[in-house]
Amino acid sequence: MISYLRRVFVESWLGRVAAIAIFLAFIGWGVGDVMGYMGTETDIVAKVGQRRISSSDLAQALQSEMPAITKQMGVSDASQIPSTMRRQVAYQILQRLIGQAELMEAARRLNVNVPDSAVRDEVFSLPYFKGANGQFDRNVFNARLRERDMNEQRFLNLIRDDLTTRTLLQPVAQGASPSTTMATRLSAFGLQTRVVDLLRIPFADQQTPATPDDATLHRFYANHPWLFRSPEFRHARVVVLSPTTVADTIMVDDKDLKRVYDEESSRYHVPETRDVQVVTMATEAEARAVADKWAKGADWDAVQSASKGGAPVDMPGARPSTIPSEILSKAIFAAPLTQIQGPLKTEGGWVVFRVNKIIPPKDTPFDVAKLDILEQYRKAKAPSVVSERSRRLQDAIAGSGLDSIPTDIGAAAAAGTLDAQGYTQDKEPAPLPASGKLREAIIQKIFSLQKGNQPNLLEGPDNSWYAVQVDAITPESPRSFEQAHADVLTAWQTEARKHAANEHATQLYTAAREKGGVANVSGGAPVSKGLSFSRSVPNASIPTELMSYLPQMKAGQSIMSEDGNSFFVATVTKVFTPDPQADPVAFQRVKDALSQSAGDDLVASYVDALAKRTPPTINERAVTATLSSLGFDGNTAQ
Repeated sequence: MISYLRRVFVESWLGRVAAIAIFLAFIGWGVGDVMGYMGTETDIVAKVGQRRISSSDLAQALQSEMPAITKQMGVSDASQIPSTMRRQVAYQILQRLIGQAELMEAARRLNVNVPDSAVRDEVFSLPYFKGANGQFDRNVFNARLRERDMNEQRFLNLIRDDLTTRTLLQPVAQGASPSTTMATRLSAFGLQTRVVDLLRIPFADQQTPATPDDATLHRFYANHPWLFRSPEFRHARVVVLSPTTVADTIMVDDKDLKRVYDEESSRYHVPETRDVQVVTMATEAEARAVADKWAKGADWDAVQSASKGGAPVDMPGARPSTIPSEILSKAIFAAPLTQIQGPLKTEGGWVVFRVNKIIPPKDTPFDVAKLDILEQYRKAKAPSVVSERSRRLQDAIAGSGLDSIPTDIGAAAAAGTLDAQGYTQDKEPAPLPASGKLREAIIQKIFSLQKGNQPNLLEGPDNSWYAVQVDAITPESPRSFEQAHADVLTAWQTEARKHAANEHATQLYTAAREKGGVANVSGGAPVSKGLSFSRSVPNASIPTELMSYLPQMKAGQSIMSEDGNSFFVATVTKVFTPDPQADPVAFQRVKDALSQSAGDDLVASYVDALAKRTPPTINERAVTATLSSLGFDGNTAQ
């Protein structure tokens, strides 16, 4: 309820309360411990005291929250989430609803009542319902509710419940008050700084070994069979409807383009412009002094420093209409390049100026400009066109699959064979009619379906839609030594270079330990010295592979690690802790963060205590029926 309201209307309402609600999904009540209620009501999924959570409440929460959850999991639709995990997510959402019900039940017992005036003031304060004048607008309010298919009474009930929950939780959270000692120790922990010397041994920098005989390659091939397999290939048919695919089908009459051209005349008929620097002084003598200094070769920074009491201004791309003084405008557009002009008496004072660049006038004829205007119009219009045409595409797929896609809606179709990385059998990128995240989503979908699946229109990223049908699957298979010979040689050489880098790095690491650090060893690898970091201020120059160890190391200790391309040897040369209270602003941020964290813990403990006082009961039969109706039991069609 609260998180739904926050997401639908204003993101910043109840960040803390929403965090507590999510926390309840993990610290709350084990589902198996609250299954005592096995009544016959199929429209009530749970009870908390006198509060009831209906099947429709659970269904609405699932439908509203699953898009965000699927996005966090990196999939394009809920059907790609394993059924077991979908069911687990559903029960977590149910437990959040139970947590909210616990709070409302506690408010009832404590006689916490929110007056109508408070509800009204809260609604009137929401920017989501304000008109152009910045005040609450009833018409905007009604339109917003219609967009969400919500009646006014239900919305006001949500606001009232939200205010009731805040009334209970805010005093609890505000009771947290961390000590200065704790804040000091935490700040010191975060600010503790280490200085590191680091050297890198890249695999690729090692000498390429001579080509071995076939016996050596055969042995390597036999010991690394997983490296020399043909990947699984799938032949799929794809249809995509996106702003890119529909853009060229959006037509605009030339007279409409001409109207835009005329309305934006200043954009397509650019007069001569000039880059000019201007100094305005109060008296002629002051302006003369600035002009003399400028004429003797002073740069613009020096001229500005010499113009104290005046107004130095840099005006790139100035037009006659953008210069406030008519006298100055005429002078600027008559002046030669790079020569100091003035002093000149104007309406605003005495002026000295210099023209640094002259940009000739530019006229763009309509036949050229209309292509730009059309492109911009198509780009702006395409998202709404996709939304309109997606319904036609959905109807066509539902009726005839991918065999009868309308030709006039701007959908792009493709068919071919590719692997899970999106490459063809010729190791070329598969020519899918999509790029970026949409391309990734399509490939992921292709490799999650069964052969001969029924295609469904799915919503993709960036206001796009797509449908996929898998026609054939060629399983992964081993390649013979002869087929993989070139790859075997390449892999052997890569492994040999890595082994050589390992030996070199190990020698340097051993020497660093014996001689007090990498700065005291020689071995051909350049050393990066004096790289500092703390837990609160990391250093991007230090590889992440080392950061699991360096924060615990003492001065003088060395370490060796690797990533996918190099070995690293590092030595901690210094460890020190700045005074945490030397930066009062940063120290206060730590105290504030501690206060919020402690407040969240207090609220979580309070809600947990409410659950123990009024244990919830769950109607498993109603929950199962609700999840089944939404496809959360794993029976959804792919």
